Amino acid sequence: MRANRCVRVITRLALLLVLTAAVLLAPPPPLFAADGADGAGGADASDASDAADAADVPVPDGSVPTVGRAWPVGSRPVVLRGWEPPATVYGPGHRGVDLAAAARAPVRAVAAGTVSFAGRVAGKGVVSVELTGTGTPALRTTYEPVTPSVEEGEAVEAGQVVGTVDAKGSHCAATCVHWGLRRAGAYLNPLSLLPPWLLSRGPSRLLPLG
Repeated sequence: MRANRCVRVITRLALLLVLTAAVLLAPPPPLFAADGADGAGGADASDASDAADAADVPVPDGSVPTVGRAWPVGSRPVVLRGWEPPATVYGPGHRGVDLAAAARAPVRAVAAGTVSFAGRVAGKGVVSVELTGTGTPALRTTYEPVTPSVEEGEAVEAGQVVGTVDAKGSHCAATCVHWGLRRAGAYLNPLSLLPPWLLSRGPSRLLPLG
């Protein structure tokens, strides 16, 4: 009986030695995925930079024609906050884009159309332009807070000044213009109006909230 016990002990020790040797001699696992640094976990700083550069470029929206020929303010304004569509009609979100702009800076129509509203809403100056050739119902852009320099019913061309940025009334921490886009009651991403040659003109960053 003692001999059988010794055999079992020796057998277990031999198995333990074999397993230990297998673990020690096995090659180390690869540090990166087989497809290189672009695989999961292998992204580098340049990838993060590229993602930041593209953060404010919209996903193409087939329902929005790229009729825009100018930014509402400046030549390539900083996007303070992008479009965040709500999950439901009355849900939280950001139904437009906030663009950094200095007080009293000119605000331009992004595309040709007809002024559908120019006045004040809840104490804020607002200009809305119904865009020509964008279907039925037509797309409508809105700019606020703005002191209007146009009147309802007036035809405007792309790049034409429709008002100036109000120093007060903005919901941004700094002065900004809230640029919105709607088709009837549906809110859309206003950046979808701009062609690639306007969107890619120089670097842009979405700034952190707060």
